[in-house]
Amino acid sequence: MTDIKDKFKNYKPYINGYKNMKRAAVLIPLVKKDNSYSILFELRSKTMKRQPGEISFPGGIIENNESPKEACLRETFEEIGIKEEDIDIISPLDVYVSHANLIIHPYLGLIKNTDNLNLNESEVDHVFLVPLNYLLDYNVTCYTNDVKVIPKDDFPYNKIPNKENYKFAQGDYPVWFYEYKNYVIWGITARILENFLDFIKS
Repeated sequence: MTDIKDKFKNYKPYINGYKNMKRAAVLIPLVKKDNSYSILFELRSKTMKRQPGEISFPGGIIENNESPKEACLRETFEEIGIKEEDIDIISPLDVYVSHANLIIHPYLGLIKNTDNLNLNESEVDHVFLVPLNYLLDYNVTCYTNDVKVIPKDDFPYNKIPNKENYKFAQGDYPVWFYEYKNYVIWGITARILENFLDFIKS
């Protein structure tokens, strides 16, 4: 058996259970004009199978042998046509783990040039800008949902204390809502946005 010290020599801790979860990366794209910042958002195509017509950041699934940053840059190019050399990655942001077995790696990046956007119309209906100051000043609303463990029919209650009366811990799932003109930013996009804005405010 390999010595335990040798086994952990180059070990890099990550998220417990990640091998059974989907992994994605997204970009919060900052655009600077006239000394003020805006964030670029996508409106997803209404023909998409998942979340049609919703607002999102550029991004998508991390492929095999691809780093989160590489996936972020690739997906941004594939969706809105911005090349890697036109993106200045400022920093990775807090990793988000959803209740639906999804790990998302967000990145903050400055878009150097928005003159040559090339939208993938099968995925993106259009893009729009929201001033950063507007979002920082916005009185965001949050609604909290319950997350419960619902054991399946074959769960072995006989192996745990209190059997069928065991009290599984219950969690909260907050959902933020931002509104700008006719757009509603909510869900995971709003959660990642809220995390970024909260850091800026602090």
